[in-house]
Amino acid sequence: MHHKRFLSVVLSAYVLATTAATASVADYPAKPIRMIVGFAAGGGLDATARPITQKLSELFGHQVIIDNRPGAGGNISADITANAEPDGYTLLLIAPAFVINPSLHGKLSFDPQRDFTAVTQLVDSMNILSLYPSVAAASVKELIVLAKSSSLSYGSSGVGTVGHLAGELFNVMAGTRLVHVPYKGGGPVMIDLVGGQIQIVFASVASVLPQIKAGKIRGVAVTTAKRSALMPDLPTIAETGLPGYEAKNWYGMLAPAKTPRAIINRLNAETVKVLNMPDVKSILFKRGLDAAPSTPEKFGAYIKSESAKWAKVIKASGTKPE
Repeated sequence: MHHKRFLSVVLSAYVLATTAATASVADYPAKPIRMIVGFAAGGGLDATARPITQKLSELFGHQVIIDNRPGAGGNISADITANAEPDGYTLLLIAPAFVINPSLHGKLSFDPQRDFTAVTQLVDSMNILSLYPSVAAASVKELIVLAKSSSLSYGSSGVGTVGHLAGELFNVMAGTRLVHVPYKGGGPVMIDLVGGQIQIVFASVASVLPQIKAGKIRGVAVTTAKRSALMPDLPTIAETGLPGYEAKNWYGMLAPAKTPRAIINRLNAETVKVLNMPDVKSILFKRGLDAAPSTPEKFGAYIKSESAKWAKVIKASGTKPE
């Protein structure tokens, strides 16, 4: 008798818990959502997040709040998200540093494959090789010659970012020794480039374009394999000195592992809807970003392929954590 009563209590508790969980998924979101960005305001990832979170807030009827947590090439923000409740209220926006860091740092406090669930890719982007105006080089070939005869430094949003490894790939292919200076985001990098504390960046369009237009820095070439429709007169690094050179940027959205599939599907559907809005696509394009929505499965596979690609670059360059 006691055994039957015990089983009845356990079954009732299970039914209540399952019903509550189902209801919470159906009501999602019922409160503000935190979108963690692992780099300082003013950089490419932050510039991507702003228009997307604004539209998501409107669609969800609850604020989607950007939480900038810069440092350690995005590892701090990833660690926070990995340890968050998998309820859809803490999300992570990532850049290629997310897939680069495991090869660069070895053991991390989180596992990029185990501790996260892909939601969607957000955008594809290029970086622009840009110089402080006093640097006496008007092309990639001239920069290579200058870099071999003098000490030049380049800044990035942090160790393990595309801006960092784009410089290391340049060093490997050109036989130069540009000195890397890491920062906590694209904004701080621009301040020091405009001020002349560093000479070079391989930075996102969102970071450099306003400064190029203002004449404070000089754009030399893009890091992608093809020219950009946004700046068609700017050549690629590959066509002006280093054939085969390519360092593509991209950003995406993740949730903690074990987030209910129904919530992942809702986040994916609404974010894809936002990325397909003409006004959002226009805003992103003007920042050098091409909307690139995807399924969770496709983005998960892309993360794995990018991880393998950059692992090879790190090994070839001998890049170490700084």
